[in-house]
Amino acid sequence: MSAPKVLVHPDAELLAAGVAARLISRLVEVLAERETASVVLTGGGSGLAALAAVAASPARDAVDWGRVDFWWGDERFLPSGDPERNETGAREALLDAIPVDPARVHVMRGPDGPDGDDADASAARYAAELAAAAAGREPAVPAFDVLMLGVGPDAHIASLFPGQEAVHEAGRTAVGVHGSPKPPPTRISLTVPAIRAAEEVWVIAAGAGKAEAVRLGLAGADPAEAPVAAARGRRATLYLLDREAASALPS
Repeated sequence: MSAPKVLVHPDAELLAAGVAARLISRLVEVLAERETASVVLTGGGSGLAALAAVAASPARDAVDWGRVDFWWGDERFLPSGDPERNETGAREALLDAIPVDPARVHVMRGPDGPDGDDADASAARYAAELAAAAAGREPAVPAFDVLMLGVGPDAHIASLFPGQEAVHEAGRTAVGVHGSPKPPPTRISLTVPAIRAAEEVWVIAAGAGKAEAVRLGLAGADPAEAPVAAARGRRATLYLLDREAASALPS
């Protein structure tokens, strides 16, 4: 696993613009070398602000978006189109504005999906979709080119919360999460092994409320207590922060 690198931006707006520029550049680079690229999206204010900045960038058309696979790190187990779903936010911020291939947009299905109210079955379905795209890799997920993560004030990533069983999952790549301390209580999440299979993991954080979580992640805290500490990419791990989110780090 790679050692984290910290990049600090003056404020949240410039952070979003910086993440957008970095994502566009990375996808252009990957698509110049291979037929397809893959990115894992995150929700939250910083993640969606970055996607909106991609949509607003004149450079966005440098990416052949029809060759990009979009996945999610987690999802609230709510019906399609619900405004609280990460998918809904991503579509409004970016996906509806670019020429994506619908078959390459891999959503985590909610209770209106084929598995109904069974979040565990929906998570297993997502794990099977990941495995089908994994080309025999272990763990059975694609080699994500970029996996973006927000981080909560409690140091959670995706829907992996401190002290919950899902943080310790070592076999499965996607799980149902029940009893989330943050509403809604039922979610679907990638697991730590799936996250750590990515080539690059980007932890994106803005605001003073995230400063302690960022510090814990970089200090090598116990992932059971600070799941963000488990966020590492194979080739690169980037903490993309604004000044407030970086305020608890050594100068």
